[in-house]
Amino acid sequence: MVKDLFERIQNNKGPLGKWASQAEGYYVFPKLEGDLGPRMKFHGKEILNWSINDYLGLANHPEVRQADTDAAAQYGAAYPMGARMMSGHTDIHEQLEKELAAFVMKESAYLLNFGYQGIMSCIDALVTKNDIIVYDVDAHACIIDGVRLHMGKRFTYKHNDLESMEKNLQRATKMAQETGGGILFITEGVFGMRGQQGKLKEIVAMKEKYNFRLLVDDAHGFGTLGKTGAGAGEEQGCQDGIDVYFSTFAKSMASIGAFLAADKDIIDYLKYNLRSQMFAKALPMIQTVGALKRLQLLRDNPSLKDKLWENVNALQNGLKAHGFNIGDTNTCVTPVYLEGSIPEAMVMVNDLRENYNIFLSIVVYPVIPKGIILLRMIPTASHTMQDIEETLTAFDAIREKLVNGTYAKLAQANVEDMA
Repeated sequence: MVKDLFERIQNNKGPLGKWASQAEGYYVFPKLEGDLGPRMKFHGKEILNWSINDYLGLANHPEVRQADTDAAAQYGAAYPMGARMMSGHTDIHEQLEKELAAFVMKESAYLLNFGYQGIMSCIDALVTKNDIIVYDVDAHACIIDGVRLHMGKRFTYKHNDLESMEKNLQRATKMAQETGGGILFITEGVFGMRGQQGKLKEIVAMKEKYNFRLLVDDAHGFGTLGKTGAGAGEEQGCQDGIDVYFSTFAKSMASIGAFLAADKDIIDYLKYNLRSQMFAKALPMIQTVGALKRLQLLRDNPSLKDKLWENVNALQNGLKAHGFNIGDTNTCVTPVYLEGSIPEAMVMVNDLRENYNIFLSIVVYPVIPKGIILLRMIPTASHTMQDIEETLTAFDAIREKLVNGTYAKLAQANVEDMA
């Protein structure tokens, strides 16, 4: 008899799903309420929020809110109807693409409805079964899922490790010579968990020795890095060496959508072969018009990025002065590494939220090694120096409780109560 497909699902909820009854609504799927910004509400209490990627503070910028409102009034939520190849193409979509391409210093650009599905589809479109993919082992899930679509060979290299990159490029070169294919190298401009920039300059330099094309996911770099905000490639002086540049609107642009930028012939190819866009309704006009306003503010108001980095530097320097380990971040992403168990981490999160009114993301094993707790903060242009001082004071207190065993005792008591 054939096994019931749902039997596995009902018996094994997955590594995260198995904790749903204890965690949902608080540790996962929390409900933040109120206007987006540093101060929101959680379970009826005001909290200081370090967990949204609104880097430039555009989510509640009055000009952005007005542009979104005007677009909704003029076009509604449906316009345009249909995929862009059929009936959903407009001058506004073209204008946004032209402005995005110019901003990131590429010949052409193409809009995507969503970042996650867009980069997956981009990887799928760029390679055939004869091609080889080389990518960072710590790449974002969207890249990993895109690579999974690939029917050919792929190699991972150790995170940001130049020696491992070269070794795998040598393997890929040998394999591509056998298959008659090419090589797609994939990395990130900014790795969103630990905050390191990808080694873009060094990778671009390797193109002199190895024949590959470079795809960069710069979701966290766009708007935050580089003299103009054009991203990690501009920051490192190697934007020209990036063959396909990707970013999302979900971070600095505080919206939905994404884009690819490259030479015109590559974008023209992707327009006619990117399945996630060919068979999907066009990006609605509310998001398209809104993105134009966000891009204008990002481009014409460097003070937004200046304020962001004023806050980033104050937070990161303050954490280091207080003796906290923030790793080797060289971006806005601010990780704090502490030693402790998962039960201790859960007690710590509860303490931060209930007694210090601070909300942030917390990461534990298996994302990072056992025995490590990562507190991940996203400073924005909207935060204040008071927010930073309040957070430093709270962090001193929770570290003391972690070190003196308070959290361990509370965690043990919770286990005994559940027994």
